[in-house]
Amino acid sequence: MKLPALLLLAPFAAFAQKPAPLLPPADPTIQKLVDEISAKNLEADIRKLVSFGTRHTLSDTQSPTRGIGAARNWVRDEFLKYSKAGDGRMTVEMDTFTVKPDGRRINKPVLMANVLATLPGTDPTDTRVILVSGHIDSRVSDVMNATADAPGANDDGSGTVLVMELARVLAGQKFPCTLKFVAVQGEEQGLYGSGHLAERAKKEGWNLIAMLNNDIVGNSHGFDPEISDDKHLRVFSEGVPATETPEQAKIRRQLSSENDAPSRQLARYAARMAQLYGHGHQVTIEYRPDRFLRGGDHTPFNQQGFAAVRFTEMNEDFTHQHQDLRTEKGRAYGDVTEGVDFAYLRRNAGVNLATMAGLSLAPAAPTKVEVLTANLTNRTELRWQAPAAGPKPSGYVVLVRETSAPQWQQRFPVADTKADLPISKDNFIFGVASIDAAGHESVAVLPVVGR
Repeated sequence: MKLPALLLLAPFAAFAQKPAPLLPPADPTIQKLVDEISAKNLEADIRKLVSFGTRHTLSDTQSPTRGIGAARNWVRDEFLKYSKAGDGRMTVEMDTFTVKPDGRRINKPVLMANVLATLPGTDPTDTRVILVSGHIDSRVSDVMNATADAPGANDDGSGTVLVMELARVLAGQKFPCTLKFVAVQGEEQGLYGSGHLAERAKKEGWNLIAMLNNDIVGNSHGFDPEISDDKHLRVFSEGVPATETPEQAKIRRQLSSENDAPSRQLARYAARMAQLYGHGHQVTIEYRPDRFLRGGDHTPFNQQGFAAVRFTEMNEDFTHQHQDLRTEKGRAYGDVTEGVDFAYLRRNAGVNLATMAGLSLAPAAPTKVEVLTANLTNRTELRWQAPAAGPKPSGYVVLVRETSAPQWQQRFPVADTKADLPISKDNFIFGVASIDAAGHESVAVLPVVGR
C-alpha cells in the first residue's frame, strides 16, 4: 500500500533519518534455494502418498504398502535419504504417542507417530527453532471410515510433500538456528499430532519462534468453476494471543493492538518474504486465526503461546475434501492427484522456504521494546534491548504504519537501541526489528508501554 504524497510529508518530513526501502534487500542464496524446489518432486511424492490407498489415522499400521503405517515409514525413509545426501546432520525420528478412545473420533487406543526431521543450527548461542508442518493423515466422508480409499492428495498430501521438499532442499545447508520439518498424524481426528508436538515443545522449552502449518496448499481451482487463482496464497493468524493474560488484555484494549499479536507479525513477515522471493507470487493475509469456524494444526501451538500461522490455497474445492470417491450428476468427488496444481504448489513451497531461511539468517528479534510515555509530546520515543541469544544485530529498523493500515508503510534504519521520531504515537503503530550486516531482518516486535 502506497501512502499519498501529502500524508508522507506531514509526519515524516522532520525526521532526520530518511526512510529506507520498505523491504530489506533480497539474498541471492535464499533465492537460489527457493528456485531449487521441484514441481516434479512434489508430484512424484504426492503420487506415492496416494498409492498407500488410505492414510486414515485408524488404518493399517502393519502392511508395507497400505495404510498410515506404510506412509509414515516412507516419509521417514525419505527424510533419511535427504540427510544422507546432505552432510548427515539432519536427524530423523518417529515421535510416537498413544491416544485413548475419546468418544468422538478415536474408538480404540491408537499408537500415533509424527515423522520429525531436525536440522540443528550451527551457532551454539542461537537457541531459536523454526518448524514447518503438514498432516499426513487423510479421510473420506465418514470420519471413522478407516478402510475406504482416501487419497488425500491435496488434504493434506500437498502440505506433507511441501514439508518433504523443503527438507530435501535444506538438508545440506547450514543455518544459525534449528529447523524442524514434520508430518503430523491425527489432524482429521482432532489435531492429535500437533497437539502432542506443541505440548512437547512447551515441556522441553523449545525457543520456537515460528510454526508454519501448511494444510490444503496445492489447488488453484476453486469449487466454483469461474474461481481460479494461482498467484495468491492465504495465511491465517490469530490477532489476540490465546495465552493473553488479563493485564495484557487491558493494555491491548487501551492500544487497540488486536491486529499485532506475534502470529500476526509472523504472517506479515511471510508476506514480505513472498514479495522478495516469490517471483510475483503473493501472500494474502487473512485477519482470522483460520477459515470461517474451522481450525488446523497451528491452533495447538497458539494455545501453548507460540507464534503459529496456517497457509492455505486461495480457493478451496470442497468436492475434493473429505469426500468418498464417486461421481454424481457428472461431477467427480474425491481428493485425487488430478486436483493438484504442482506449479502452484511449488510457488507456495517457495514462500515457506523463504520465510524459514529469512528468519533463520536474521538475528533474533529485539527484546523489551517500549514506547516511552513519561513526557506528553507529539513525538514518539522508543527503546529496546538487543536479543538475549544468538549473534548481536548490526542494527535495527523501526517499522511504521497508520493505525488503519494493515501493512507496514515506512521503514527507518537505526544504529542504536533507541529512536526519537517526530511522529505522533497517537496516529501511528510502530514495530522494531533486528537486522544483520547483510540486511536479513527479524520479525517486528510491537512496543509495550514504558516510562
